[in-house]
Amino acid sequence: MDDLRTTLSTFSVDDRKDFRQFIQRQRRKQKGRMDVRLCDLLLHQKEYSTEELLARLYPEEPNAVAYYALRKRLMRHLTDYLLLRQRQQDPTAASSVRGLLTLAQYLFETGIGRLAWNMLRKAEKLAQQNEQYELLNTVYNLQIAQAGSKHADDLPDIIRRRNLNKKAADEEERANIADSLIRQRLREARVKGRAAESFDAILQEVLREYDLQEAFARRPTLLYRLMSIARAAMLVRRDYLAFAPFVIRCYHLMEKRHGFQPAHREAQLGLLYMIAHALYRTRRFQESINYLERLRELLEAGPRLRGASFWPRYTFLLAANLAFLRRNAESIRLLEEILKTSLPPREQLTARLGLGFHYFAEGQFQRANQALLAIGRTDHWCEQEMGVEWVLNRNMGEMLIQLELGNSDLALNRLRAIDRLIKERFGPDGGGYAAVLGYLQLVRDIIENPDAPRAKSFADRADQLPAFVPLQQEDLQALSFYSWLQARIQHRPYYQVLLELAGVAEPTATTS
Repeated sequence: MDDLRTTLSTFSVDDRKDFRQFIQRQRRKQKGRMDVRLCDLLLHQKEYSTEELLARLYPEEPNAVAYYALRKRLMRHLTDYLLLRQRQQDPTAASSVRGLLTLAQYLFETGIGRLAWNMLRKAEKLAQQNEQYELLNTVYNLQIAQAGSKHADDLPDIIRRRNLNKKAADEEERANIADSLIRQRLREARVKGRAAESFDAILQEVLREYDLQEAFARRPTLLYRLMSIARAAMLVRRDYLAFAPFVIRCYHLMEKRHGFQPAHREAQLGLLYMIAHALYRTRRFQESINYLERLRELLEAGPRLRGASFWPRYTFLLAANLAFLRRNAESIRLLEEILKTSLPPREQLTARLGLGFHYFAEGQFQRANQALLAIGRTDHWCEQEMGVEWVLNRNMGEMLIQLELGNSDLALNRLRAIDRLIKERFGPDGGGYAAVLGYLQLVRDIIENPDAPRAKSFADRADQLPAFVPLQQEDLQALSFYSWLQARIQHRPYYQVLLELAGVAEPTATTS
């Protein structure tokens, strides 16, 4: 894989045009042409090998030494371009603070102390306004180092301000460490599936170890860290009903007491997404969309570079909500469009699996099959990236699609593979996935005898599946599998049954 090509492919059409112009401004005409030529070849739809690139760049005599020098030059352009764009689009003013620091250091070196101290005061004020605690520490250290100047502030006052800032910076560092630890434990739990250890003890242990219980009420960035930790525990326990009002209350309390400044945009985006996701999980679909609308407004108002990672997540959650508001065709259109863009591997997997489910709901089984086939990754690779539960959802989706397409043998093969995976990983009784084994037995009965769901005993067995009780708290993907079973029992369209079990009311009839 060509890392330079991969990086360039993340650019939008406008970014590519802007980058080409940037290259031309940096180099002499001839060299600039070669840089742009290599850039265009790397961005070509076809991925050229090194030999093909050499032949196209140097048709008369391939020159490997010149080629690798050209690649290094293009990489330098790319780094400079991204640094410049980051500074232009940086809402936290970090780049401006660094610029003022650089200027102050230069002025001190050249003996212009008065102006240097003015630059330091500006840097301090800007860093304070934007909660850039690490940079602010650098500012104070430089002020202390230059305290002998006749233009300097009072040294004891500088030290006092530095100590206050050090406390805030230390809190942020500890919150970052705690957040990373929790996320790592969560990834481990996802790989293990529902058999993973309880998160409650881990959560309390990490908060106590890093002394973070009281630090979160004052600052939006730390509140976001706390909510991330709480959400990690919630995802393992599936306690969406308790988490939704908690995060909503914390968000609006922070909004009322302190507000969200441009420096808090990332934290605010994260909190809004958590709220929208929790509302979706608790079947409050329209409320979820309302918060997603606020998130979208922030994304559109802010710099593209900072909000880029949120757009796929926003799109996936919006599509999921729309499906439960009888607007599944819009969900399909959203996912089809975003799959035309360059997405990281995790987002690619999420989009294709989601699209398969949406096609399935429409009865477009062939398209659903194509969507899952397009994933093009092994179960092992997907498990390392997404966790065992995601792999089970994918395999169960493939099983039902093959059954709907009339490929009973393929469906049975997939069923056996799922059964084997669960028993090998979690024991003969399935552990936390015992209900899935019960579900698979019911599907096996349908494969062997399509009339099996007509029997009352079959419906009774379906009602006893423990993971689907209470239905109001079950994961919506698991609910979709259960809805397919109920649709077979009731001889009704799957999508209608899914909406009913999700608590979606029938549309109000209009009178003429």
